[in-house]
This record gives sequence, structure tokens and C-alpha cells, in this order.
Amino acid sequence: MDHKDNTLSSYNHSINLLERKNLSISGVKKIDHFDNKEFIIETIMGYMVVKGEGLELLKLDTLQGNVSIKGLVNSIQYIEETKKEKEDSIFSRLFK
Repeated sequence: MDHKDNTLSSYNHSINLLERKNLSISGVKKIDHFDNKEFIIETIMGYMVVKGEGLELLKLDTLQGNVSIKGLVNSIQYIEETKKEKEDSIFSRLFK
């Protein structure tokens, strides 16, 4: 485990959603994919999918593991699939 993983594992994972328009997430390792309708985020608690409309990345702090997103949030879901399955699904959605 490298230093970055040690640093991130010491942070808590939390989600703060204000009026379905402003989303703050802590404990983020990386953002795998995002567009104005969907974010796929790797957190210290697993992969998370945020779906909505007009989604925009406001802030990404990789050292602290914090992300801020604005837009209308329709759903937040944790997914339990392996990274290989996730990558395959991303590519299948891109090349439909």
C-alpha cells in the first residue's frame, strides 16, 4: 500500500446533499468517469455512481479526498462489481 492509500484510509467517508443540488463527498480515491448525467467515483467504501441532470464538477481535492458536484441529483448508488466489470460496462456504454 502506498502513502496515498494510507492518507486516504485515515479519512472518513461521508456524503452531504443539500436540496438535491449540491453534493459533497469525502473519502474519494478517484473519479473514474463523469459527464453531465453520471459520475463514477471510487471511494474508500467502494464504487459509487451518482446520476442526475446538469451535473458539474465544482471541486476536486485529491490530497484530502473531497469532491463537490452541482446539478440535480436523481440517485446515489454503491456498486459491488470488480474493476474489470466496471471498465467493461463503461466502454460498452461509450460505444453503444
